[in-house]
Amino acid sequence: MQEYPIKRGMTKDLETRIVAELKVCFGVEPEKTAKGYKIKFGALKRLDVTPSADGKSVIIDTESDMNVSDEVILDTNKRFRKYLDVITGFSTKERVKRAKSPAEEK
Repeated sequence: MQEYPIKRGMTKDLETRIVAELKVCFGVEPEKTAKGYKIKFGALKRLDVTPSADGKSVIIDTESDMNVSDEVILDTNKRFRKYLDVITGFSTKERVKRAKSPAEEK
């Protein structure tokens, strides 16, 4: 389970964007759960996306399927990274930098 902060100004209509971007990036209809949305795609047995209580981040929980080909894994990872870019507003490089910042302060 991982929590990803949302770029300032992109928290408006977060839940709507979560659903829309799951459809765009993965091409599947998300299933509504108690707290968020869930899909199954490619190398992911389960991808749960839940907006945080304050609406300033998303909590993503995944479960991988180890019995798929390398091509499927690469495609799934590419789509997942694109999804994170669009939802959070941060590039992969920016997300890594932000994740390292709190650890470096200690």
